[in-house]
Parts: sequence; C-alpha cells; structure tokens
Amino acid sequence: MVRLLISTGEVSGDLQGSLLIEALHREARERNLQLEILALGGPRMKAAGAELLADTAPMGAIGLWEAVPLILPTLRLQAQVDRVLDQRPPDAVVLIDYVGANVRLGRRLRARQSSLPITYYIAPQEWAWRFGEGSTTQLLGFTDQILAIFPAEAAFYAERGAKVDWVGHPLLDSYETLPDKAASKAALGLPAEAPVLLLLPASRPQELRYLMPPLAQAAARLQQHHPELQVLVPAGLEAFEQPLAEALQQAGVQRARVIPANEADALKRQVCAAADLALGKSGTVNLELALQGVPQVVGYRVSGLTAVIARYLLRFQVDHISPVNLLLKERLVPELLQDQLTVDALVAEALPLLEASEARQRMLDGYDRLRATLGEPGVTTRAARAILDQVV
Repeated sequence: MVRLLISTGEVSGDLQGSLLIEALHREARERNLQLEILALGGPRMKAAGAELLADTAPMGAIGLWEAVPLILPTLRLQAQVDRVLDQRPPDAVVLIDYVGANVRLGRRLRARQSSLPITYYIAPQEWAWRFGEGSTTQLLGFTDQILAIFPAEAAFYAERGAKVDWVGHPLLDSYETLPDKAASKAALGLPAEAPVLLLLPASRPQELRYLMPPLAQAAARLQQHHPELQVLVPAGLEAFEQPLAEALQQAGVQRARVIPANEADALKRQVCAAADLALGKSGTVNLELALQGVPQVVGYRVSGLTAVIARYLLRFQVDHISPVNLLLKERLVPELLQDQLTVDALVAEALPLLEASEARQRMLDGYDRLRATLGEPGVTTRAARAILDQVV
C-alpha cells in the first residue's frame, strides 16, 4: 500500500488535482499497486478517488487584506491535518499550486520527516513575478522534485539547482479535440445565429466583489451594440450562483444564464465552444479559452489597500498577469488592472473582438503560437509516473 497526500486549494487547484488523481489511479493499476490518496482540495478531487481531509476550494484569496478572514480557518485546518498525518503518515506528498498554504505545509512536513519525498506540481510562477529585487518561496528547501508545466518555469528552477522535469501543461490532455460550435449551441439551447458572451469573473469570493460588477455592466453595454447577444456565466462554486444572478440583474443584462456549479464542469467545453468572446479574470481559464480559440479580455482588481502595499512597500512587479501573455512574452490579450478596469475600457476592448476584425484574427493567430509552448498531450500520465517512481 502506498499512501499519498495531495494538497491544493481554490477551484482551479481542485480541477488540476482531480486530473492528477485520475492519472495516479490509472498508473497504479498498471503497476498492480494499491494506492490510497489523502487530499486537501475540493469535491472534484473527492469524485476522482481521493479521501478528502478538508475542502480548501473556497479558501483562496489574492492580497494581504483579503487573506485576513482566512487566518483562523487556516490555523484550525493546519492542526486538523497534523493530527491526521500523525495517525496516517504519507509515503509521499504532492503540492499543487496554492503557494502560501502549500509552502507552509511543505516546510512543516520536511521538518517532521527529512526523508519524505515531496513533489511540487504546478509551482508558483516565480519566473513571471517578483517582489523588489527578487525573492522566492524557497521551494528548493523542501521539495525533492518540481514537475514544471511551463518551459520558463522549468528553466527558472533548474538554474537554481532544483531537480525539474517539464511535463507540459495538463490542459493539453483535455483539449486534444474540440466540440463543434453549432452542436454546442444547440445543446445549450442557444439561438444558432446569436453571438455568445462568456463572463468568467471568479474562483474566489473576493473576485465576485471586485470583478463581477464591471463585467456585468460591460455585458449590458455590449448588448446595446448587439441586441441579440447571449450571456453565459458559469458558477465556480455553489455559493456564487445567487450573487452572480443578482449582479446580472442589477446591471440590466438580458438573455443571461448562470450555469450552476454542479453543471459547470460537465458543460465547460460546450460553453467555451459556443462562446464568441469572453470577459474574465486572469488565471488558468485564459489558457482554456485560448486552446478553444475564444477571444478574451482579461481584468483583475484587488482592494485599494492591497494594491498600494504591493506596489509601494513590497515593490511587486510583473510584466503580464495573463498566462497567455506571459508565455508569449507579449500583450496579445488585453489586460485591465485596478483603476484601468472600467466599463468603458472593457467595452472598447471587447467590441472589435466580437466582430470579424483584424484584432480578432490577430488574437486567434497568437493562440496558434501559444499551443506550441505548452508541450505534448499525456501530461498527467507523465506527472503520475514521476510521482510514483519516487516511492516504488
């Protein structure tokens, strides 16, 4: 029996964790290996075959002020996890993204057991952002191997002495074939000729508060230009469904539908295939849209206090926030940050992308170049093999 602990948080981590768990179980069957997986994650990981120790999917926050309400729940969770691991120590650990909590967990586990194999899969994007003259999360102090999903990530950690394997981006496994646009619109009950706008505001509660109002208001303005425009909004968590619907109603958006969280995963590919344009937050979803050929405008906003502290005290620096732009090292996808994220700016960037314009074609051409930077399919299988090779 091999027991693994997999730790992640937020909706995107839960999704990536579930894909890895499925691959680990497949690989374990190939090796005639009995496998037990304990997880800090969410419902997707549980459905994939892990024993969920705690649901961390709702516990994500970006920013200093935004993270304050999570301090006590995080400390309680830490104590709970420590008790479980005392009774059921893992043979190996996999940390997925979720940088703050996972770095603390990795350090604690390394201090408790110096020989415990620890893998970081989807490491922090330190190759893309920096504080001041450049600090790191000190992953090298507690990880045995890093499974990199980006070439720049692999190079960054290899140059600093880490054992790194570039496995490629796991989204490639999900988007080898794409659904048909007409069939997807029919399955979703959308008019065949009507354009479709996809709003993707939130995987964290704070993002609902800061991002959804301007996105909803921009959608209403775009419907003034294109009266037949349909609006789809997948809910990342069940708790988001009512706030999303209320924001759409308050903004005066017509012909809009919030897709319930328990349906959003199953319908994700069809929703993206049906979309002509997306307005949303920065994150992995930007790559998903790019792989499905959906033009997009990216926005992000944190509290004013967090923005001031990050900019002037911590000297946070980043060239781009969207993974699409980071990988291509150019501003292919429009990015609107903090005060730039206005309804007027969203509409100005979105209108040309809704039409058969040069801007739309330029973005689609850039997506073709992007795919070449993500590796080859079979990513989660390669990752699962590397993890199990450490313990068997």
